[in-house]
Amino acid sequence: MRVVVLVKASRGSEAGELPSEELLTAMMAYNEELVEAGIMQAGEGLKPSATGVRVGFDGDRRSVRKGPFTESNDLVAGFWLWKVSSMDEAVEWLKRCPNPHDEPTEVEIRPLFEIEDFGDNATPEVREQEARLRAQTQG
Repeated sequence: MRVVVLVKASRGSEAGELPSEELLTAMMAYNEELVEAGIMQAGEGLKPSATGVRVGFDGDRRSVRKGPFTESNDLVAGFWLWKVSSMDEAVEWLKRCPNPHDEPTEVEIRPLFEIEDFGDNATPEVREQEARLRAQTQG
């Protein structure tokens, strides 16, 4: 199963505070463990929401709102994409992670949809297209 691991933003990350050398070193060591174990498929930190935009969708209308965004509980400071055998395995790996911020932090793990999850709505044509696109994006 594939999961996305979402590191929630903190006051510091939203203020643009960079991690210390000690934290960067610890996180790189942790990322190395994830890669060596075949768990980590991708992972990145995100710049503060002040550098981003949100595009709202309402039918065929689109609206654009520039950051910063004030709903700090909803903001993400970084992510990993992992391939694990179970949610329990993901939790065990995450418990080994250094605290991503110098303050209390919440990290969320959410499973990704797989094409099989869509049942009969994923027609053979859709399944073929999904497989082709996945092959193209994974290079």
